[in-house]
Amino acid sequence: MTSLPILAVTCVLAFVCSAAAPSADPITLSARDLSLLPMPQRVNITGPAFAISNDWSIHIGPGLKEDNSTVEALKEGLESRHALRPKAGAHDGPAIVLSIQPASVEIGTAQDRDRPALAAQAYRITLDSKEIRIVANADAGLFYGVETLVQLITHRDGGLFLPTGEIVDWPDLQIREIYWDDAHHLERLDAMKHAIRQAAFFKINAFVLKLEGHFQFKSAPAVVEPYALSPAEYQELTDYALRYHVQLIPYLDAPAHIAFILKHPEYASLRAFPDSNYELSTTNPDAIKLIARMCQDLIDANKGVNYFYLSTDEPYYLGMSESEAARMKQLGSPGKLLAEFLDKAAGYLHDRGRTVIFWGEHPLKPANVPSLPPFLVNGETNDPDFDAAFKACGIRQMIYTSTEGEERLFPNYAIAPADRLLHPPEKRAPRVPEAIAAVRSDAARQKGDLMGLLVAGWADMGLHPETFWLGYATITSSGWNPAAADVARDTQAFHYLFYGPSVTKMDRIYELMSRQAQFWDDSWERKPSTARKGIWGNSNSIFRPRHPAHDQTIPLPPVPAGTDLSFDAPKTNERLAQLVEQYQTENNELTNLLAAEAARAEFNRYNIEVMQSIAGLCRQNLDMLRAMDQIARQLAAARTASRESRPPAALAAIDAALDTVVQIRQSRDAALRSATETWYKTWHPRVPAANGRKFLHDLDDVKDHLPDRTVGMEYLVYRELQLPLGDWAKQTMAARNQYAKSHGLSERTAAVEWITDDAATQP
Repeated sequence: MTSLPILAVTCVLAFVCSAAAPSADPITLSARDLSLLPMPQRVNITGPAFAISNDWSIHIGPGLKEDNSTVEALKEGLESRHALRPKAGAHDGPAIVLSIQPASVEIGTAQDRDRPALAAQAYRITLDSKEIRIVANADAGLFYGVETLVQLITHRDGGLFLPTGEIVDWPDLQIREIYWDDAHHLERLDAMKHAIRQAAFFKINAFVLKLEGHFQFKSAPAVVEPYALSPAEYQELTDYALRYHVQLIPYLDAPAHIAFILKHPEYASLRAFPDSNYELSTTNPDAIKLIARMCQDLIDANKGVNYFYLSTDEPYYLGMSESEAARMKQLGSPGKLLAEFLDKAAGYLHDRGRTVIFWGEHPLKPANVPSLPPFLVNGETNDPDFDAAFKACGIRQMIYTSTEGEERLFPNYAIAPADRLLHPPEKRAPRVPEAIAAVRSDAARQKGDLMGLLVAGWADMGLHPETFWLGYATITSSGWNPAAADVARDTQAFHYLFYGPSVTKMDRIYELMSRQAQFWDDSWERKPSTARKGIWGNSNSIFRPRHPAHDQTIPLPPVPAGTDLSFDAPKTNERLAQLVEQYQTENNELTNLLAAEAARAEFNRYNIEVMQSIAGLCRQNLDMLRAMDQIARQLAAARTASRESRPPAALAAIDAALDTVVQIRQSRDAALRSATETWYKTWHPRVPAANGRKFLHDLDDVKDHLPDRTVGMEYLVYRELQLPLGDWAKQTMAARNQYAKSHGLSERTAAVEWITDDAATQP
């Protein structure tokens, strides 16, 4: 195995006085201070900085034409990020010269053994005040050189500057993927294109897209949801990605994780177990045919792409059903049964020119690996014995990491201190440093045959994918140059490049966002759900009977007695009240910082809008928890007034408590409306019916995905909708009116509505 690449930095960068800033003192920066992501393999700064302006021109050198997409990408990047519009064609004066010359850029050490694939992405940039020359072995490398140049331009004292020197660069791994999860929502086409272009800017060259029912399958029309990409739109998206050297890779689960298929009556006969929509029967010929036809639909609309993700993720029950038991007994293990399924399903794709990536995990054992088709690529690494077995069979591997797993509202980019949580988990680690460390130290570097990495952004908890970009950009950069990956530097580079040079507080914002989201989840308790069907099984066993699903809840205030408004005082949670106060203070800080940075950001302001909507959801939860304490105090005031024979004052306190419930509801609905309006700027609506199609709302029997719990966006406030505060208000109002009647006072007639048209759940 080759050693990891080393960042070569031979000099410091000096920004010196120029016509744009005649009075400025020289500024020196090390190569580490450059806002580049990923950091190039070799950076050699040899002299002072020089200015670049519209006096420069772009020259098309050998190996490419004027209409080359990389030339257009250069013009686009210079104008959109720096307001630079260099002249086109040959002109006197300084020039940016682009050329493709095969075998002109020699690459150094790298993990990936496929050196031609790495060389195709290599480039060299030479920079001086008269000429910037970008040369590459192939078009992909030229594109990456252009993206580096666009990132490299620095704003100083009203001018634009570049260092004098040379950059030679190539990737450590040929494929750097992000997983984009549109199973529970669907981005609009322009938003998807923006995401792809963003990925390419950070040298991400594979965009793994999970659509489930958000693609218009010709072979399975029952699964198609109200809003879904047409084949023509999917091909348009594919072509757009290829223009920026990004493979738009289809993703289809099988044999498990396919409730989106098996929940439909049309496909119930394909289930491995009649009472579970989680997993299909791998021995049912009709099931294999359906998967093959759905794969064909996807690849027909995805021409030009080399890969396909046939996810074999978590087939917990393989070989356990009556339909599979006999065949598994013949083969000898569930791992061999999975290998047989892959031979058929992945073989179909392989025969049609696709390299198939799968998840090489349970129920496979190292001894089962020789049974797998050798044309597969394993989308994850395992323990050393597994990695060695895959390598021995010619199966290459990807390092798997994630920027989001099961967090609510926002990824764990920072971790709330244990003393700031009611239920601190045993093991917690910030996403980015944990993932970068895993990429750099993965045992497969010694035992396996690596060719890429994947950074997953799971949307099972309904997060907005805008919250994933910090992880996407910084973690994939370690797949380009792991030796130079540095969490602090790369995070700062991301903020600078993603939002613009004027932002200053994004580190603090991400810390506060992470902590606010963690407390949003932590501040409620969990109880067995009475609103949803039970869970059929887990990774260890099938539940007979089903285990209850769980919902979140908080204690309700007591209902006062109608005779005298007395009640048994509940035990107060002083610790919760203290934490609410602390997090409200931080939420105020966060809200102010987001507003300030939104005004300063040059790019991706919508990303900040999304964070503002999430901060609003967190604030609403904090306000509700305070309001629940306020209700308890109002009830206590009513009880005291009753004991003191002041019936009007007692009723006024009860009415205040009921009015507080109305205020909570109004605040909840307003926060939900704000989030929905913001998220729908880039999402198609989540609706029960549209475009002649209906959404079948039936929950997954095994996986509890939060956005599945409702048809619309109400999942963001699902737990509040499940809270029986409306019943409490009805009972309290009845007690209030009984007390009023007994004292000859007016009854309250206006009902307190808890579930409104703005937030009507569909459990």
